[in-house]
Amino acid sequence: MARTAAQLVGGTRITDLVSLGVLMKAVPRTVVDRVLGETGKASVRQRALPAHVVVYYVLCLSLFMHVSCQEVLRCLFEGVHLLLGPGGRVDLAGDSGISQARSRLGEEPVRRLHDEIVGPVAVRETCGAWYRQWHLVSLDGSTLDVPDTEDNLEAFGRPPASRGCAAFPQVRFVSLVECGTHVLFGSRVGPYREAEVTLAETVLLRLRKGMLCLADRGFFGFALWGKASATGAALLWRVKKNLRLPCLQRFEDGSYLSKIYPSEKDRRHDTGGVVVRAIEYRLPGVADTEPLYRLVTTILSPDNAPASELAALYQQRWEIETALDEIKTHLRGAKIVLRSKTPALVRQEFYGFMMTHFAIRGLMHEAALKASVDPDRLSFVHTVRVVRRKLTTQFAFPPSGDESLP
Repeated sequence: MARTAAQLVGGTRITDLVSLGVLMKAVPRTVVDRVLGETGKASVRQRALPAHVVVYYVLCLSLFMHVSCQEVLRCLFEGVHLLLGPGGRVDLAGDSGISQARSRLGEEPVRRLHDEIVGPVAVRETCGAWYRQWHLVSLDGSTLDVPDTEDNLEAFGRPPASRGCAAFPQVRFVSLVECGTHVLFGSRVGPYREAEVTLAETVLLRLRKGMLCLADRGFFGFALWGKASATGAALLWRVKKNLRLPCLQRFEDGSYLSKIYPSEKDRRHDTGGVVVRAIEYRLPGVADTEPLYRLVTTILSPDNAPASELAALYQQRWEIETALDEIKTHLRGAKIVLRSKTPALVRQEFYGFMMTHFAIRGLMHEAALKASVDPDRLSFVHTVRVVRRKLTTQFAFPPSGDESLP
């Protein structure tokens, strides 16, 4: 018996039927529409690529870095073909139309969505997300290559190289990572010439009471330490070996109370200092280690966090290196340059990348909870492949939840 061709609900536009599975679950259409309205970017005219579709298209760019912009759009609309039947078709915008649609959207709505949606997802049952009563997070930064255009070069700059300059301009970004889930949040992007410490001033505002933030010695400074501790979060940061840390009181576990100062003058006069607890340790017998490691923390009592535990805990800081590798190698692709040829679209693409990574990591966390395993035991690469495959085969329903479609 012949099948009846699928029909669209009266008044429903093709673009209303785009379904993105895990991406739409992490970035709900209702939130997208609200942010577009608040930023004045909601589409008024009936366009082939209305603003809400462009948002999800930007997210999809990071899933399909090895194919053309139009092919990414074709993947986005794949589910619609199932609705239209054998004779149906969707007219896809060309590269120029896609670029114009992204430019109309701009960077602000995508950044606003990122800031509102992307955040820690761990619960008490999440393995590796906690140390005693503290929620573990880590701070670090990295860079990404962007297309070699005059606008990008002027806005972001190009790193030096052993022979002249690097091949591509670069953006620098700094993020917090939830150690147990590898979720990157609070991210900020800027020119290559902007220091990580400068970007970190904004990123650290996402810290909250009950968190324990780990950071490497490159971030330590009196001013940044003060801004981070003012959030109410506990801190455990590595410091340089030449930092002067006078011993004010020695504890049985080997740690000691000390003071850090805003300037050498303040140190001489003992003014404006902040009490910290210092931990020094060595790793004998371990290859490629340094002679001495020095940490400072806002946790002043050894009863709350013994020195040996904090020294072992600091290794969790490397969790962010794994998360950054997921972004740069497995999601983007090794040696792949971002697509966007203007600074505004580079920033738009960057925050889309971060939201897509968040969606994938959120899915992995949900699966790990159901299986009662550590999220680290799940394969990020395999998950990305599954999301890519499912994106082009999922059946689409209108955002109203109307399931009257056949």
